[in-house]
Amino acid sequence: MITTILSIILLVLFTSLGLIHFYWLFGGKWGLKNVIPTKSQKDDFHPPPKFATLVVAIVLLFFGLIYFIKSGFIEIKAPNWIVNYVYWIISSIFVLRAIGEFKYIGFFKKVNNTAFAKADSKWFSPLCLTIGIIGFLIEVMSY
Repeated sequence: MITTILSIILLVLFTSLGLIHFYWLFGGKWGLKNVIPTKSQKDDFHPPPKFATLVVAIVLLFFGLIYFIKSGFIEIKAPNWIVNYVYWIISSIFVLRAIGEFKYIGFFKKVNNTAFAKADSKWFSPLCLTIGIIGFLIEVMSY
C-alpha cells in the first residue's frame, strides 16, 4: 500500500515536471530564466534548445509512466531486466543530480550567486534528492 502511494507521488511529480517542459517547449516563459546554469549574474540568458527540452519532457513523462506501472493500477509485461534495474537507475539519476557536478549544479556546487544557483539550492536539488529517496524506498519496500 505505501509503495503504491509513493509510486503515485512520483507519477504526479514526473508528470508535472514533464508538462512544465512541454510548456517551455511551446513558448512558455514562466520560470525559464532560473533553470539554466550560468557562470555569473551578468551572463546573457540563452533558452535551452527545443530538441533538448522535448527530450527531457518525454523522458520525464516516461519516468512517470514507469511509476504508474509500479503503482499496480496498470499491468504491462516487461522483461526482467526492466523490473530489476530501471527503478534503481531512475532513483540513482536523481540522487546523482542532487549531488551535482561540483561546479554549477547540485548541493556541492561552487557557483552560488546566480539565479539558477539560488533556485537549484532552494528547489531543484532538494526535489531531485526527494525523488531519488522515494524511488529507493519504493524498491527497498518492494522486496
